[in-house]
Amino acid sequence: MNLIYTAIGFFALAALLGMYLLTFVLRGKETPKAIVFSHGPLAVLGVVLLIIYIARGGPNPWESLVLFVLAALGGLYMVSRDLTGRPIPKALAVGHGLLAVGGFVLLLVFAFGN
Repeated sequence: MNLIYTAIGFFALAALLGMYLLTFVLRGKETPKAIVFSHGPLAVLGVVLLIIYIARGGPNPWESLVLFVLAALGGLYMVSRDLTGRPIPKALAVGHGLLAVGGFVLLLVFAFGN
């Protein structure tokens, strides 16, 4: 379970940075690139740890992983738009966050629900 707890920590940090980034997107402001390039790798570390945990067998939070992967795909699209100077669709940014929050909640229930 240590991998799960570490993944939760990385996802929590990514979520905090993501909420901060969302405020820029919703106001139509340019996102701070240092935060953009910190948010993604933190979430990726969480996903990698989750994949390692799941690969070891036994009960696993695969539903959480699916939501995180879907959120990551949206995140990659948003980064590509951001880096090319195109605006990030607000609905996409909100949807990305909701998918990630859903994955995070499912992971918390898996880790602490018993």
